[in-house]
Amino acid sequence: MKTPYYFYDLDLLERTLIELIAEADDSHIHYAIKANTDKRICRMISNYGLGVDCVSGNEILHAIRCGFPPSKIVFAGVGKTDEEILIGLKHNIACFNVESAQEVQVLNKLAKRMQREVNVAIRVNPNISAETHEYITTGTHENKFGISCEHLMEVVRLIEDSSYLKLTGLHFHIGSQILNLDNFRDLAHKVNVILAEFYDEGIDIQHINLGGGLGIDYQNPTGNPIPDFRSYFQLFRDELQLEAHQEVHFELGRSIVGQCGDLHTKVLFVKQGVSKQFAIVDAGMTDLLRPALYQANHHIIKNNALENEEQHQYDIVGPICESSDVFRKSYSIEKLKRGDELIIKSVGAYGQVMVSEYNLRSRPEVYYKKDTSMATIALGEHLLMN
Repeated sequence: MKTPYYFYDLDLLERTLIELIAEADDSHIHYAIKANTDKRICRMISNYGLGVDCVSGNEILHAIRCGFPPSKIVFAGVGKTDEEILIGLKHNIACFNVESAQEVQVLNKLAKRMQREVNVAIRVNPNISAETHEYITTGTHENKFGISCEHLMEVVRLIEDSSYLKLTGLHFHIGSQILNLDNFRDLAHKVNVILAEFYDEGIDIQHINLGGGLGIDYQNPTGNPIPDFRSYFQLFRDELQLEAHQEVHFELGRSIVGQCGDLHTKVLFVKQGVSKQFAIVDAGMTDLLRPALYQANHHIIKNNALENEEQHQYDIVGPICESSDVFRKSYSIEKLKRGDELIIKSVGAYGQVMVSEYNLRSRPEVYYKKDTSMATIALGEHLLMN
C-alpha cells in the first residue's frame, strides 16, 4: 500500500469501549469527537451508546450524521459563533457549556429567537495545573477557558435572570494527557468546595461534567494498549461528594481512540550528517502534527525487524520544508535503509483529524482492521480482514 497511511485496529477500539463502559458504571460518557472524527470510528462509538462532546457547529452536524442522538450532545468551546449556536438550538442538543458572561447573553437572545428553552452548564476554571504540556493545559487562570471561581456567582445570577436558559450543570476540564491521577483528585476536591457553596446558596445542580484528560502510554503502547479506566473512575467515586440525584459526566477522547491508530511511513533516504544520521521518511508534519506542535514523542518501530538487530541512532524527519518537521531526535532503532517501513504508534487521537495539505501534500489514505466475528459496523472498501 502507498505510504503514508493511517491504519486503525477496530478490535482494539472495541475492547477499549467495552472496558470503558464496564468501569464507568452509571457515569455518562461523552466522546470528545475533536480527538478523531473518522466516520467509521465515530459510528462504532455511537453504536456503543456514548454521547458526544462537540466544540464546533460542524462537529455537531458530523456527530448527528454518525448516529449520536442530539439528546446526548453537549457543546463546549470558548468561541461559539452565532451560526454554531443556532445549529445546536435547531437540533435541540442536550446542553451548552458556557464560558463567559457575554456568551450567556448571546445564547439567551438566540434561544428567544428560536423559542427554545436551553440547558446550560457553566464551565468553571478551577485554577488547577495539570502538569502537562502548556498547550494542552486548560484549567489555570492563565488559560482562556472557563469562568473563574471569583466570577462564578455573577454568571449564575445572569443565567437565572435569562428567560430562556436553565442552569443544569457545572463543567470542568483541566487539560489533556494527564497521567498523574493526583491532578484529578485535586479537581474532585475543588468540585466539592464549589458544590458546597452552591448548596448554601440554594442552587440546584443536576449534573457535574468533569471533562476528560486521562492520558495514554505513548512510550509502551503495546504493553499498555488500554488506559487504567478502573483507577480513574474509582478516584472520582471515592473523592466526589454528591447529592443522590446528581449525575456525573465525563468527556473522554484520547483515552478511547489514541492507541487504536498507527501511521505507516517509508524511509526515502538515509543521510549522514556531521554528527548524526537522518532517516528521511515520506510522512511529515502534515500527516502527524503532534511532534511539531507539542514536542510529542511517539514510539516508532521498524516493520518486520529481525530479532536482536543492532540498534542505530537517527533523527527521524519528514520531507516538509520546515525545521520543526521532526518525529524523533537521536532515536534508537534497528539499522534503516531506503524502503524500510516504519510504524508510528499511538496516533488514533489528534493524528488524522489534524492532517493538512501544506506544501500541497496529498492526504494519507486510511485503512481498517476488524475481526468479522466481532463486527458492529459495515466498514467499506479500505478493510483488511484477519
